[in-house]
Amino acid sequence: MGEITNVTEYEAIAKQKLPKMVYDYYASGAEDEWTLKENTEAFSRILFRPRILIDVSKIDITTTVLGFKISMPIMIAPSAMQKMAHPDGEYATARAASAADTIMTLSSWATSSVEEVASTGPGIRFFQLYVYKDRKVVEQLVRRAERAGFKAIALTVDTPRLGRREADIKNRFVLPPYLTLKNFEGLDLGKMDQANDSGLASYVAGQIDRTLSWKDVKWLQSITSLPILVKGVITAEDARLAVHSGAAGIIVSNHGARQLDYVPATISALEEVVTAAQGRIPVYLDGGVRRGTDVFKALALGAAGVFIGRPVVFALAAEGEAGVRNVLRMLRKEFELTMALSGCTSLADISRSHILTEGDRLRPKPRL
Repeated sequence: MGEITNVTEYEAIAKQKLPKMVYDYYASGAEDEWTLKENTEAFSRILFRPRILIDVSKIDITTTVLGFKISMPIMIAPSAMQKMAHPDGEYATARAASAADTIMTLSSWATSSVEEVASTGPGIRFFQLYVYKDRKVVEQLVRRAERAGFKAIALTVDTPRLGRREADIKNRFVLPPYLTLKNFEGLDLGKMDQANDSGLASYVAGQIDRTLSWKDVKWLQSITSLPILVKGVITAEDARLAVHSGAAGIIVSNHGARQLDYVPATISALEEVVTAAQGRIPVYLDGGVRRGTDVFKALALGAAGVFIGRPVVFALAAEGEAGVRNVLRMLRKEFELTMALSGCTSLADISRSHILTEGDRLRPKPRL
């Protein structure tokens, strides 16, 4: 393995190392995978308008998320079943996030429990929540996350049913028998049965509540004082409803292009959501972030921070905790460099005028 110089290089290593079923589970998207490609490609159509001759000898990229101070606006998105990637799984990811002084989001479908992840030591952690048909299960899970010191709930709202991931159907995807969904172990919900398509799709069909609606956001607020981030908003209409529902923030997400294909890339949907939120709650983004330049572009379009998913899992598969640390370090360095070369010394300096989107290029230019 030669020197890794950017985060995308980990994917090829992960592909070599992992069983096909596991790699395909992490890598694939829904149906034609148009949105999967678009999530990364849309970033490449946004160009920079850098400002020059600005003193960039000191650059501060620290920020606060829901009142918690972190080292950079780059956080870890929830990715399920990380022990399929590496024996240390979520433990390694938690330690890497903590070392980088940033936030890790733990998936409901983790192969390590909230308590186990908390046991790795101090760190700011959020808990991603799927709402099960049995609300007692949900309530119990939220209580455990609170007790384990998790600081927020990221409520996934785009999965009343699982998207059609054809690689998982072909591979008859199922959680390997030596692993369990640890948060559900004592509830007889920790195992996934072999199915004649995707074992995960069958599990979701059996367990996840399709009746989930905005009133359930209110219900969740009634059972926990933790701030709730609504994860899976990609339209202005839903952004306004999220604000109205009392959400603490929005995560613009298309579930890593794994749910409904032919939705826009998250970076393309971001500005619409930010405008609709009117600064009343912070808006974050996940999906397609592979470079520090991508982070800058998201912030220029109004995001308060980004979450990264696949790069973490692929680095975990390749090098365990060291790989995840390296991903966070590389993105941080690239982002700092982008700021310097754009003439920004703090996140507050990053403005809409630092970038040019496709839409901007199509509009008639004002005379300067």
